Amino acid sequence: MELQLSTPALLFSAITLMMLAFTNRFLAVASLIRGLHKKYLENPDEKIIIEQIHNLKRRLSMIKYMQLCGVLSFLLCVICMYLIFIAAQPAANYVFIGSMLALLISLGISLVEILISTQALNLELKDMEALFQARASSFWFKKDKNEEKV
Repeated sequence: MELQLSTPALLFSAITLMMLAFTNRFLAVASLIRGLHKKYLENPDEKIIIEQIHNLKRRLSMIKYMQLCGVLSFLLCVICMYLIFIAAQPAANYVFIGSMLALLISLGISLVEILISTQALNLELKDMEALFQARASSFWFKKDKNEEKV
């Protein structure tokens, strides 16, 4: 099979969109970290904040590696196109395979990062449920319920 110049060029749009999504994730995590920093300064002993800090550190590291693999895939794509242009077909094939592998690794890391971010949301939900349960079992809250029945 002979690799055409248009084949690696098709990856450009996919990689560009992927890098945009990774950058948006980075910006969202950065915003979360800044907000969590303020919460931490107000209450440094709160367990959920410490758990969220660990979670965000892992996610930030993963986003860095996702972006690294995405950029590597992009660079290998450009090199592949150059090799096709100068008619170095065997080398272009190997570089294209490397580009696809870097893209695959980046997507795999992205999948794991999505799972970790879901865990972070579950931590928040668990914390809210615990607060709701504590409020529901308090005497003051029960008194309000009884007053509504009258």
